[in-house]
Amino acid sequence: MEYLRNAWYVVAWSSEIKRELFSRTIIEQPLLLYRTQDGKVVCASNICPHRFAPLHLGRLIGDQVECGYHGLIFNSNGKCTANPHGDCRIPAAAKISSYIAEERHSLVWVWMGDPKLADTNAIPDFSCLTDTSKFATVGGVIEMEAQYELITDNLMDLSHVEYVHRGILGSDAISRGITKVIEEGETLHSNRWCPDGLAPPAWDAMFGNYGKPVDHWLNMRWNAPAHMLLDVGITPTGKDRSDGIWMLGTDILTPSTSSKTYYFWGVSRAYALDDPKAGEAWIAAIDGAFSGQDKPMLEAQQRVIGNRDFWSMKPVLISADAGAVRARRKLAAMIEAERPKTCEPTPTAAYPS
Repeated sequence: MEYLRNAWYVVAWSSEIKRELFSRTIIEQPLLLYRTQDGKVVCASNICPHRFAPLHLGRLIGDQVECGYHGLIFNSNGKCTANPHGDCRIPAAAKISSYIAEERHSLVWVWMGDPKLADTNAIPDFSCLTDTSKFATVGGVIEMEAQYELITDNLMDLSHVEYVHRGILGSDAISRGITKVIEEGETLHSNRWCPDGLAPPAWDAMFGNYGKPVDHWLNMRWNAPAHMLLDVGITPTGKDRSDGIWMLGTDILTPSTSSKTYYFWGVSRAYALDDPKAGEAWIAAIDGAFSGQDKPMLEAQQRVIGNRDFWSMKPVLISADAGAVRARRKLAAMIEAERPKTCEPTPTAAYPS
């Protein structure tokens, strides 16, 4: 499977990386992460070049990592600084790849491509995760045995909510909703407007068991490879959104392998900021909807597809697919643009004999 290389990927929540060795595989690359004594995040290959042992099974000595198999030591830049064997000579090839890591919005972002092209300004805005003046946030990470683009399809087409999330986040108004797809440079928006219907059960409960018709919006922002932010809420029919309740949902997908994805989720609510029960309600809703409903469906879908290419199966497309298809095609074009260009041989002119 091909991945977009010149891109930022979320590898962990900042809170996951401590003064201990941590491993996570993204885009097929086993990575080692830890914090230096001054708090900086280090990200490097998790494979010792000697016998290919996972370095996270070793130990952290100061700001360096000792391989747990034969004791070679590597510094935070990936250079081998000690070989305890024989004459202690350090082979020139004794080094591991290091990656640029950036902490932003309580997430650890890693650049997996050409270091010269790394631009932290290209990291999408998820500042809602840390803006405590406007939002109260809960979040986590879910591991899914499904290809990340399948999960992107799920998030860019929220018409599925009425069927997959019936009883939690679904409502008749969602199935009647209208989706509009807007492209702004490298950003896609898939906005669904669902007016004048009863609120989904989870939303109705959070709105004091309102029980009357509301306007419901679900507006998804997408940036490659799979960084999404959902603006979602309800308000009494015909009223301004400020009369209702809403939140920003972080939906960031990081491919681990061709059939495994890390799903970093966050709920940043713009109401009941000082009420921990509101956060607990969202944790329960996410567990029920994502872990209990989306995950089984997507993993079952992945088992059906197996190793086959999605488009080779000739999927039947419906109007609800507009956002998902646009994201797939935009990502495919970006991956294609990264492929090395080969020069076609110039045809030899034919000369009369």
